[in-house]
Amino acid sequence: MIYTSRQSQGGGVFVAFLLLVVVLAAAGYWLWQDYQRFRTTPLQISGEGFNYQVRPGTSLTAVANDLESKGILRQPLYLRALAKDLGVSNKIKAGEYLIPAGTTPEMLLERLVRGKVIEYSLTLIEGWNFDQALDAVRGHPMLVQTLPESLSTEQLMQNIGYQGQYPEGRFFPDTYLFPRGTTDVDFLKRAYERMQRVLAEEWENRSEDLPLKTPYEALTLASIIEKETGLPEERHAVAGVFVRRLEKGMLLQTDPTVIYGMGDSYDGNIRKKDLTTDTPYNTYTRPGLTPTPICLPGRESINAALNPADGDTLYFVADGNGGHTFSRTLQEHNRAVKKYLQNRKKN
Repeated sequence: MIYTSRQSQGGGVFVAFLLLVVVLAAAGYWLWQDYQRFRTTPLQISGEGFNYQVRPGTSLTAVANDLESKGILRQPLYLRALAKDLGVSNKIKAGEYLIPAGTTPEMLLERLVRGKVIEYSLTLIEGWNFDQALDAVRGHPMLVQTLPESLSTEQLMQNIGYQGQYPEGRFFPDTYLFPRGTTDVDFLKRAYERMQRVLAEEWENRSEDLPLKTPYEALTLASIIEKETGLPEERHAVAGVFVRRLEKGMLLQTDPTVIYGMGDSYDGNIRKKDLTTDTPYNTYTRPGLTPTPICLPGRESINAALNPADGDTLYFVADGNGGHTFSRTLQEHNRAVKKYLQNRKKN
């Protein structure tokens, strides 16, 4: 049989086409294998990890290219392909991330999509007054400061959205976690709203027939209990004394309220003249509760104020060992005071 040159050329093209298909298939297979390895191969991170910030509005493409420029990501195109496969291309969240050693591209995308950002902490301590809490907020390096120090308390409360309210006692003492970029206003609003929720929950479960007409009065009494004892097992007993004194119309006669009323003039000691110098917070000269709370009370003190211990004690004094001696009568109380003073003098 005789072959024409046209047939010969056609056969050559076919062979070339087959070779091209084989090469492309091999290349595609190699790329697919490389992509699969990419998904589960840890990024180029060592030591304690890499701190990385995704700013608001940043695209995944920009993140991938940036990580490549930092020598962390081998193939940004693969990361974009992986995000598309997982359906998360437009779901990454802004924030500051700690990317630990051993993180794979899949783990990275999960972290960015879930918003597992670095969180910083600030603790408001039970028994702090508002000025101490505000100093802690203003002194935290990771909170964005937007409230001028020259603001009055009235202006400050207006700035956080609670105009006309006195700040003392309004912020719940706890450890709060927050991401970079949180403002002082955001933080204070969160602590304020937490106190509102806790107070509402405790008020809902209060004992009956209390001489407390409003949750705010409960908050005020709780703040006095908070300052009177640091022993959890004493809080309900202390609350019982105060509630019975309120019911009988007796003066509360509690030193922490006097100290609060003294303000900056308090030097660590209370003298007899301080107990007789009238201020709105002197419970030796004025009946009933103080006009506002005197500190940030914790949940336990709020619970104690609303669920005081039963009994007939009307007095208590420090026992010198961190606790208190409770008495039913003034005579018993005077003996307990005498014993306390003798032990204090001896020590």
